[in-house]
Amino acid sequence: MAGGLTRFGNDLYTGARSIDFIKRRRLWYVVSAVAVLVSLALPLLVLPAVGRGFHFGIEFTGGSQFVVSGSTKDVQNTNLAKEAVQSVTGNDVEPLVAVVGGTDVRVQTTQLDPKGGTARTDRVQAALAQAYGVPNPATGNAGVSSSFIGPTWGADISSGAIRALVIFLVLVAVVMAVYFRTWKMSVAGLVSLLHDLIITAGIYGIVGFEITPAAVIGFLTILGYSLYDTVVVFDKIRENTARLTDGSGRTFAETVNLAVNQTLVRSINTSIVGLLPIASILFIGTTLLGAGTLRDISLALFIGIIVGTYSTIFVAAPLYTDLRANEPAIKLQSRRALDARARA
Repeated sequence: MAGGLTRFGNDLYTGARSIDFIKRRRLWYVVSAVAVLVSLALPLLVLPAVGRGFHFGIEFTGGSQFVVSGSTKDVQNTNLAKEAVQSVTGNDVEPLVAVVGGTDVRVQTTQLDPKGGTARTDRVQAALAQAYGVPNPATGNAGVSSSFIGPTWGADISSGAIRALVIFLVLVAVVMAVYFRTWKMSVAGLVSLLHDLIITAGIYGIVGFEITPAAVIGFLTILGYSLYDTVVVFDKIRENTARLTDGSGRTFAETVNLAVNQTLVRSINTSIVGLLPIASILFIGTTLLGAGTLRDISLALFIGIIVGTYSTIFVAAPLYTDLRANEPAIKLQSRRALDARARA
């Protein structure tokens, strides 16, 4: 089997066998456009009607957080926390409850005491302590800790994340334009990166995962991975098209397609090698440790690597082909290659 895969990779590299990605680029554009529209429409327009969609963590929105530790009751029963909170706040507050580390219960709510008091916060702590059978904070031996994150701090985190993304994209555009000596590769690479970001964020909104600073770090990381994969393919495209002469037997589009085929096995292997440990972290963080940070980062990376590999092959390379297809030199060379092929 390994020998067959090796021969397959060699055939792709030499051109003896070819998968025509570029010729079917209109189909890939439609698939990507539908995926982007679904990633935007579902979490922004459809799911909010049923109370779902993008859910930002307390770090972005601000609010109150409670952690119940040392409970002798079933911590997996998150209804205990929900009922305890709503016994104080009524149905005005919808708490977000999660089990952390398999032993602690984390409860997040909107700001309970907007004017800076602690009345409702203290009552919620007492209700949670009673629900889970832990010491009441009023006794001085608290089994329920509380913390508060203000909206100003959350706004700073949001603006910082947006600023980091914009700076990253600008630097990427400049570096790619300088390295490849053409702005068209830079544009194709940026479109591919935005494609990856929108779909990854959209999946977060569709499945209802909380967007936290850890998830944002994961988003930025997968952009770097997607960029790496794109640069590898673009470098091969530049190498192949630099040798394109008037006597070449291939058109520009066919030469780009050859470069994609030559790097296909490498892209797939790199993705698999990256996905295996991330899948392990995702499984361990979600099912065994109950660690939200591990889950948030690993989920973003898992989705992003798959989408990033797809976009390099099916978005970036075909788009670069279209951006250069109408250049006079490219049109002339392609016409001569087709004429020579017809005469042969």
